[in-house]
Amino acid sequence: MLHRHVGRRAVITSALAATAGALLAGGAGAPAAAQARGTADGITLRLPAPTGPYRTGITTLYLVDRARRDPLEPRIPVREVMATVFYPARTVRGCPRAPQMTAGAAADFGADGRRSHPELPASGVNWAATMTHSYTGAPADAVRRRPVLLYSPGGGDPRTMGTCVAEDLASHGYVVVTVDHPGDACEVEFPVTMTGRDTVRPTVLRYDPRTDPALFRTLIDTRVADLRFVLGRLAELAAGRNPDAAGRPLPEHLGRALDLRSTGVYGHSAGGTAAALAMDEDRRIGAAADLEGYLDRAPETPGGLGELYPVARYGADRPLLLLGSDGFQDRKGLEHSWPAALAHSQGRASRRQLGHAAHWAFTDYAVLAPQLQAAGLMTAADRAKLVGTAAAVPAVRHHLRSFFARHLPAHRSGTAAHG
Repeated sequence: MLHRHVGRRAVITSALAATAGALLAGGAGAPAAAQARGTADGITLRLPAPTGPYRTGITTLYLVDRARRDPLEPRIPVREVMATVFYPARTVRGCPRAPQMTAGAAADFGADGRRSHPELPASGVNWAATMTHSYTGAPADAVRRRPVLLYSPGGGDPRTMGTCVAEDLASHGYVVVTVDHPGDACEVEFPVTMTGRDTVRPTVLRYDPRTDPALFRTLIDTRVADLRFVLGRLAELAAGRNPDAAGRPLPEHLGRALDLRSTGVYGHSAGGTAAALAMDEDRRIGAAADLEGYLDRAPETPGGLGELYPVARYGADRPLLLLGSDGFQDRKGLEHSWPAALAHSQGRASRRQLGHAAHWAFTDYAVLAPQLQAAGLMTAADRAKLVGTAAAVPAVRHHLRSFFARHLPAHRSGTAAHG
């Protein structure tokens, strides 16, 4: 059982899961539950509102690493990365709310999303119509510089499926940068053309990469390199330069809102693996949260044990949160590496668990799947398989806010931004 290796204070009990469900359902002091709306183009799914005091702005960055060729598509001569930045806004007046996905990405997600998640409906959803609670191009609140958090999504998932948590963290005073890993993510839409790809680039994944040690190694190494590259480009932004490779304009004062001396990273599944490894390799990162990602390499033989990554073999020397679910189908696989990381980290690593939850409860699917079930587009069994039965969003938000508030507090970060 997963909880055997968890301290008494490290487990979310079913009582907390029930409380989270009450919050999402609109309990006292909580935002109303997100509910889908039907249209001729299919239902429109809704995301829950952020819980913090700040209104949030949003912009995207197109970043190009000319020192690397794309590792998953040899025809692409550079490594491209798309990122979304969520941040506290000074004002949102006159700025439009941003969609969760761009039109091109939504079209490809609707056609190909079931490749990664067969539980999703083949039709009946207008994926392009879901809106965030953030405002495009809003000027940043740069009264002081703020901690920066990077997010790496799970294997095959786009960065847009991490919107619920990213917006919430931004509403509490963080600058959150969600990162797509092109070729891995199910779809990534770019603002410009490039040799070797279409405007919307699909995933190369056709099976579980944990069954292919060489592919898994490439994917994780690429993700870590992407995160470290993005962090470097954010330094350019904080210094007053525009890192967008297409030269697109940035929101006013965005660079002045970044405190890169206070940087964290979190990720789901393969993104959680990458988050922990990026912190282990990069001293610029002060804390990391791994949301159910392995800390060992893929086994060379079926049923075998993979080689522990250094962060598990030697332990973390900075704060590391390991957040899992009781419904993860490969809980046994985590038991090789997570206890090792806890044992070797000298108290710097902690472990928590979501009750009545499944592997994708850490993503926007946690709020979208119940709406799909209510609309008759997903069975109860498929919802349980994808995200579990609890309303997980409030609990995930709480755990990440608490972890980063303890180690990278937003209210103490930086000084007034001048110049």
